[in-house]
Amino acid sequence: MTEPQPTAGLLSNEIRPYAWGSTTAIAELTGRTPTGLPEAELWMGAHPGAPSLLDRGDGPEPLTEVIARDPGRELGERAGRRFGGRLPFLLKILAARQALSVQVHPSNEQARAGYAAEEAAGIPLDAPHRIYKDPHHKPELICALDDFDALCGFREPAATARLLAPLDAPALAPWLDVLRTGEPATALRTVLTEALGGDRERGVRAAAELTPALEHAARQGGPDAPAHAAFAAAARDYPGDPGLVAALLLNHVRLRPGQALFLDARVPHAYLRGTGVEIMANSDNVLRCGLTPKHVDVAALTGIVDFRPSAPAFVRATAGVDGELHYPAPAAEFALSRLDVLGRATVDGRGPQILFCVDGTAELVQHPGGPVALGRGDSVFVPGTGAPAELRGTATLYRAAVPPPGDGD
Repeated sequence: MTEPQPTAGLLSNEIRPYAWGSTTAIAELTGRTPTGLPEAELWMGAHPGAPSLLDRGDGPEPLTEVIARDPGRELGERAGRRFGGRLPFLLKILAARQALSVQVHPSNEQARAGYAAEEAAGIPLDAPHRIYKDPHHKPELICALDDFDALCGFREPAATARLLAPLDAPALAPWLDVLRTGEPATALRTVLTEALGGDRERGVRAAAELTPALEHAARQGGPDAPAHAAFAAAARDYPGDPGLVAALLLNHVRLRPGQALFLDARVPHAYLRGTGVEIMANSDNVLRCGLTPKHVDVAALTGIVDFRPSAPAFVRATAGVDGELHYPAPAAEFALSRLDVLGRATVDGRGPQILFCVDGTAELVQHPGGPVALGRGDSVFVPGTGAPAELRGTATLYRAAVPPPGDGD
């Protein structure tokens, strides 16, 4: 007897209450009354630490368990084979009231080697100094829902020296000389490693001096005022943290609603303020560079970071059919798009996907299942059965999917 095809179903998702989270943004987006407590991230997917609960009409069940029972049918044969029977992406709503840590993610090769080494050394997965939680890389894409401040990639060192020179921060002076005169990658490596490790005491002094200096510079206006204001806010979030020096080496970016940024492996970055839709490879591998009370392993960090200056990787959206706007990214694990449904829209069923409704109402139909009603803040898992799904209504949704063959591979 042929097994029935899996059907689409509503998801219940966990909210991560990290201290840097907004107290209102996720509640407003999901139509709830704010609790007054930080709500930093809403996770949608099959992450083992906080899997979504899938309800197909028989009660909720962890999506991890649903997929593990029959990965070929839930993910589709191609995605099931390609990603070892695991949903390769994690979709989030991220809402930052304070700065997140400056961080970097390893490449696939680095992640595999680091994970194997820490496993061989017997370091527990939950140890505070454990770096590699799995053997996977973690590229990311963030699409702004409101004005969103971020840091991404190293600025040219000479430009950083010009940005910081007017500030009254004597502890910075020797590092400004290094940035002005050194070979770019070497200069950036020197300043970052000394501020976080070799001359950490000076890094702490520099952070203390920079806080009032950045606030004063922001009040003076001028073309650099937005960057000065963003760095001043990060300095207030983490008083005396030498990671502020690392942050100052990075490009400041302000995304407007609908704009997106791609964060590749080995590129240092941080999110400072704002709410966005974030999609990433399903991994926990993070090395922190400061602005955090958590463990910072400077030696491991310098082996991962790409110290070459680089411009922020803005993602240019491209229009598709049925009101779909694609945010193309060079990642094999995920693709993100926005669907503006006005009446009807069709989404393919070639692989697993998650839809999140940010506005309006819609009904999703994918045979053989019945319709699934979606309103603001609702999300649905659509299995990769190959059968297309249809959306009916008036709504705006974000769609996370696995790219077609060849894209990002």
